[in-house]
Amino acid sequence: MSRMALTLIWLPMIGWGCSHLQRSDPEPLPSFVIILADDLGWADVSCQGSIWNTPAIDALAADGIRFTRAASNGPNCAPSRACLITGTDVTRHGIFTVRPSARGKKENRRLEPPRTRHKLEPEAITIAEMLSGHGYRSAHIGKWHLGADPADQGFDVSIAGDQRGHPKSHLAPWNLPHLPEQQAGTALADALTDHAVEFIEQNADRPFLLILSHYAVHTPVQAPPQEVEHWAQLLPEEKAKRHRYAALVDSVDRSVRRVRESLESTGCSSRTLLIFTSDNGGHEGFTDNGPLRGGKGMLFEGGVRVPFIAWGAGTGSPDRIQDVPIQLSDLVPTMLEMSSVPVPENTPLQGVSISGLLSGTSTAPVRDLVWHFPAYLQGYTRAHGIWRTTPVTSIVRGPWKLLEFHEDQSRMLFHLDQDPSEQNDLASSRPDLVSDLATSIERWRKVRDAPMPVPIKQP
Repeated sequence: MSRMALTLIWLPMIGWGCSHLQRSDPEPLPSFVIILADDLGWADVSCQGSIWNTPAIDALAADGIRFTRAASNGPNCAPSRACLITGTDVTRHGIFTVRPSARGKKENRRLEPPRTRHKLEPEAITIAEMLSGHGYRSAHIGKWHLGADPADQGFDVSIAGDQRGHPKSHLAPWNLPHLPEQQAGTALADALTDHAVEFIEQNADRPFLLILSHYAVHTPVQAPPQEVEHWAQLLPEEKAKRHRYAALVDSVDRSVRRVRESLESTGCSSRTLLIFTSDNGGHEGFTDNGPLRGGKGMLFEGGVRVPFIAWGAGTGSPDRIQDVPIQLSDLVPTMLEMSSVPVPENTPLQGVSISGLLSGTSTAPVRDLVWHFPAYLQGYTRAHGIWRTTPVTSIVRGPWKLLEFHEDQSRMLFHLDQDPSEQNDLASSRPDLVSDLATSIERWRKVRDAPMPVPIKQP
């Protein structure tokens, strides 16, 4: 491993479909590509209702498997990315929001939130480190936001990633580490994809892990003038900021097309699992999240539900659209199972493998999904008022979702199958279910030793 010696054990059953971990066949190890957009909402792709066309993403969905109830592990960037890269949850790595956790004016806060970590600690083991030593070469290209350099967490190739959560500009010059500058005005997503394609071409004859982590569509919302004008002509009724946003979405769509074409042209597409997803819901200042309530920074569905498409190796399931609730932390155990790579002994994964869902060999287990956000985020539109969110924990069990707000212990209950927009609060009519789910949340917090906000001390 890159930083420490680890005692390894063979991975026990993770969720489902893990009964055969040692490879007994001569099949080559699979490669993995994750294209991770930044702040791209669930409804920002046209196959899920967007008004801007995303033909490459739609084609990937048509040929792959689209999960309509996929969710991030947090409502904003850093916690979501930390969960994806480690397979653990916020109580394990300690990054539960983008610092500081005490956002907004103190006089408007009723609780003092716990401090959040802002980077992965050395003991946090990433998927790159888990695959290291098993024939894999790894690259992280683009936004990192989890420390100084992805190379410090086991990636062999590190381009354009550091502690920053967004670029100063999406148009060259970018001033990002290890990213050569291109002609002034070049779109950042295109430059990152250049390096991703180069990495695929250089490693097509071996197993590899590539995480192409776009800064798009995070603010500042910018695109080359000619691309903005294209969308202005296509969507003349929309505001100028929406034209810029559509152009930025289009840069991500171009990236998906180029990566897929590279996998196909190099002959490694049949043994590569490609995942396209986003780190959290869309920013309501630029987009809407379709039928979903809320957006980035909230534990309502608009803040955590994300596009998620799987294509390539292992995706033989006849069910091409699946409404199974999954989280981004499920990706690490999925890759470990597919590659038969053991998990580090001191890294208890919280996600479960979805390889059985992808292949069609098994169904999803019954499990609770929990989101824990003990912090404040101030509002960014008038509709939000003072806060996008106050400290809150939520749980999903099947179609049911409970949100528990910690300032006043108020609770909201929704049936997501019947009410995906979370408009009909059923808490008063189902006190039995509220009590059951709230008890499960409390048990989860105790088992995980979850950090909690405390009352502000009065002078």
